[in-house]
Amino acid sequence: MREEIELYMHHLRAERHVSPHTLRSYRSDLEGLRTFLAPDGPKPREVSVGRVSIDDLRAYAAAKLRSSRRSTVSRKVAAIRGFFSFVVSSGKIRRNPAAELVAPKIEKRLPVFLPIDDTERLLNGMTHGDAWAERDRAILETLYSSGLRVSELTGLDWQHVDFENECVRVFGKGRKERIVPIGEVALDALRSFRKRLRDDGIETAAVFVNRRGGRLTTRSVGRFVKRYALRSGTPVAASPHSLRHSFATHLLNQGADLRSIQELLGHSSLSTTQRYTHVNLDHLMKAYDGAHPRAK
Repeated sequence: MREEIELYMHHLRAERHVSPHTLRSYRSDLEGLRTFLAPDGPKPREVSVGRVSIDDLRAYAAAKLRSSRRSTVSRKVAAIRGFFSFVVSSGKIRRNPAAELVAPKIEKRLPVFLPIDDTERLLNGMTHGDAWAERDRAILETLYSSGLRVSELTGLDWQHVDFENECVRVFGKGRKERIVPIGEVALDALRSFRKRLRDDGIETAAVFVNRRGGRLTTRSVGRFVKRYALRSGTPVAASPHSLRHSFATHLLNQGADLRSIQELLGHSSLSTTQRYTHVNLDHLMKAYDGAHPRAK
């Protein structure tokens, strides 16, 4: 099973272009299954993919449900189903033991977002300073201005930022490319950051870098956002993703249609974007009452 896992990892990386985070998660999930089926010991035996049954997979999922969240087990089931589909398509086995493996139902959580006042307080609290203060200000402004995923933000290169046309080119899940507008305030923050870098004699291809010149990680950006949110007194547990949710929620509140928001966020399915209609139910009800001929 080790060999098949490595082949699947190569397939995900080279052909599906999944993110490094997803690769690590899927590898961990599949290695966990392999260890469950043949625990490492003094004489660990190798697991043959052709001998794995649906009962084995259900037992593994049930064991994980006792110690992990449903959302985590659901991801593990997705990894297993994808793995065995790949093994079947590559001709290693004929029967897919994961074909009937069902993921546990998980409760859909509504997006966490910051009200406009809290968002303004967070962004207005960012101060000018050295290159790294300007970097942090540019990070928050860009996240809120464009609704980027944190992985898209850390993957930005300067060549992807079009200052003249006020947009950025990003590569989302599966390396899908899209063009996203970016506001003038965020562009000013980016200009200021780049100028500070150049004043310090630093030239990088990546936009958001650390003090050693390496590209920032998603975890580092998450720590920055949390730190500045706490400093500003924001009651919501802010994160890069909550800024993305705030971007979408505020657009919807101001009258943007769901299809446009779907394109801006890079959602492959409109049903994902529709979660924001639940968040904004009061706003939608007011719009309905004010616009529908028979609302009253």
